[in-house]
Amino acid sequence: MSRLGDEELESALLLPVPAAEAAVGAHRARLDASARDGVPAHVTVLYPFLPPAAIGPEVLTELAALFASVPGFSFTLDQVRWFDQSVVWLGPADPAPFQTLIRLAAAAYPSCPPYRGAHEDVVPHLTVGHRDDDGDYGLAELQAAAAAVELLLPITAEATEVT
Repeated sequence: MSRLGDEELESALLLPVPAAEAAVGAHRARLDASARDGVPAHVTVLYPFLPPAAIGPEVLTELAALFASVPGFSFTLDQVRWFDQSVVWLGPADPAPFQTLIRLAAAAYPSCPPYRGAHEDVVPHLTVGHRDDDGDYGLAELQAAAAAVELLLPITAEATEVT
């Protein structure tokens, strides 16, 4: 597995949602470590994916063919939801197109079960923030972000690519 310093690098298949950046970008920058690492607002299709060193031209060609079979689609993020009280996220009005992408990717790469198989059902979502294990912020900050983002819903977007 690739390493950067003492951290193992991971990869993921993501559906970017640039239309959500205005509503969630500042909150994600504070409340989501992946945003601080440069990951844009997105709905996860498959995480973790292959180790970065294993993603070469052949895998990229396979992915292009796999996702070419799914037409682009419009979607609306219209709800603020929670996983317990530790993750606040936006949910799509219709999760079915995302679930299709998730199932397609998981079936094509069975060695990469979504979220390492930790969840029986994978819920398509765009993470706004999650509790900080270091205690730098907590529930009150997440609740404030949820309230602020809710005022900006719905967000209409186009699914045009998986990166």
